[in-house]
Amino acid sequence: MSELRIPPHVLTEIGSPIREKRLSGVDELTRIAAGTDLQLAAAARAVLQRMTEDDSRSVAASAAASLERTAVRLNPDRIDFGQVTPETPQLAAEVSVEGPPLAVAAATLTVSGPGLRAMLDGRRLHIVWQPRSDWLDGSVTVRGPAGWADVRVTGQIASGPMSTTAVEARLRAVDSLGVLRTPQVTVLPAVAAPVRRRRRAGTAVLAGALVALVVLGGAGVAMALTMRDKGSPAPVAAAPRIPAPVSAVPTTQPGPSAVAREPLAKRIASVDKPAVAGTIKVGNEPEGLVVSPDGRTVYVADQSAHVLSVVDVGTRKVTSVKLRNTPRFVTTSRDGKLVFVSMYETNLTGSGVAVIDAASHKVLRNLTTGTQPYALSIGPDGKLWVPIHSAGRVEIYDPGTMKANGRIQTPPNPHSVGFSSDLMRAFTPDHESNVVSAIDMDTGKVIKSVPVSNAPHSLAVSPDGRRVLVAAFGANAANLIDASTLKRTGPFPVGKEPQSASFSADGEHGYIVNEGDNTVSVLDGHTGKVTATVKVGHSPRYLAVSPDGRSAYVSNGQDDTISVLRVGE
Repeated sequence: MSELRIPPHVLTEIGSPIREKRLSGVDELTRIAAGTDLQLAAAARAVLQRMTEDDSRSVAASAAASLERTAVRLNPDRIDFGQVTPETPQLAAEVSVEGPPLAVAAATLTVSGPGLRAMLDGRRLHIVWQPRSDWLDGSVTVRGPAGWADVRVTGQIASGPMSTTAVEARLRAVDSLGVLRTPQVTVLPAVAAPVRRRRRAGTAVLAGALVALVVLGGAGVAMALTMRDKGSPAPVAAAPRIPAPVSAVPTTQPGPSAVAREPLAKRIASVDKPAVAGTIKVGNEPEGLVVSPDGRTVYVADQSAHVLSVVDVGTRKVTSVKLRNTPRFVTTSRDGKLVFVSMYETNLTGSGVAVIDAASHKVLRNLTTGTQPYALSIGPDGKLWVPIHSAGRVEIYDPGTMKANGRIQTPPNPHSVGFSSDLMRAFTPDHESNVVSAIDMDTGKVIKSVPVSNAPHSLAVSPDGRRVLVAAFGANAANLIDASTLKRTGPFPVGKEPQSASFSADGEHGYIVNEGDNTVSVLDGHTGKVTATVKVGHSPRYLAVSPDGRSAYVSNGQDDTISVLRVGE
């Protein structure tokens, strides 16, 4: 199904390497899927279906929940006609079709059960049973671009005579399928006998439904009459020509159920004062580290051991990958299948990037880069950005060919890179120039050099792409920059010799790792006010937050450990 009609800013969000941006994209898709533009709504659900396979479990779960919230629902989902006399001509019941406008667009019916018939009239599903056998245990399924749902229908022909009063209480005679009186039905509780549950629609159903939308030309009233008795043909579904426009919703029908948009901060809320939850022993002198997109693995560059430590978060088992040169910093591809490690020796020889297969832990190749590659980052388009400290530039590598396809000159000397996907801007702290370079990602040009506190060593961009947190090593301070206006606030005093900066998953807190006093400063992500100072190991270097926002990991260079912090709840 084409995504061409999805708004560009939503496509940017769902294509972002930042988990919280993709979660925001899921929220936008949910809103679109609940709207009255039916073709656009169907396209949004198709994208949500694809996102249920996202590398981030939280994104996949959010997409699955959104599909459920924007799916067709039937109320009630069980009908029991009870016992009737053998002479009963027919009984009828009415079920409400709930969900967004897409729920009744181009919907078709499938009926299974002897003597059952059904008709869909807008948001009213009429079900008629003509008793033909001793018992009925059937179903009526409504299927369309908003998924499918079914209602279980049961009944029984009494073996003995029933009183006239009992018969009148249960009989639902109908003049025709189009005129139904208020049904006398029993709705079974959800905890009763097992019943088939509604499932999310697959891509094929959505694609087929869009075709139906084009053929039918709109929503309006979608109808189908089917009948199946012993010896009768298999169920069929049909829909008449619908003259209403695609965006029309009958005004006499109830509106769709409201879609609850859960704020990002309520998914995993970061806390003002994180707690140390434990430590993990790794290799010799850990420096850079990163958490895999699925949150199950932490990769740690162990400088003095010349290895990449691979930490299983669940078991805390550590395995090692031997590298050609001294590892410094590490990142992963957006899908987590590749791990990239920057390397160089103290005499600046051996500069390059190791490319490692995450599944096999094998080094696939070693890229030759400029001298002294620093903290690596993956851009919104999946490209690898490598700040070259000793050359005053950033090199960009294609993720497929791993060949350099761009160079951006910056003031001396870039240490890291962060991205605002919405603004299509990259930011790099230029350590020896006391500025942060704002780069237009479309042109590859530096828009502005923003003056900051002395010796900016690291930066991080908030999940919403609007704020840049800068760790100023020489000033024992942090700065905040508005990513849009490029206005700086601060300095905000932190610990001694701040080495790196990070944001919480919800963007409400910032983290500054202070190597000089073995602490992590926790800041309000909007005001820069320090909310807590957390003691960690000796000579902490770097901090990485897990994709689910619950934990953060700090590399302790002197202790040969990583501290595990509980940062969200």
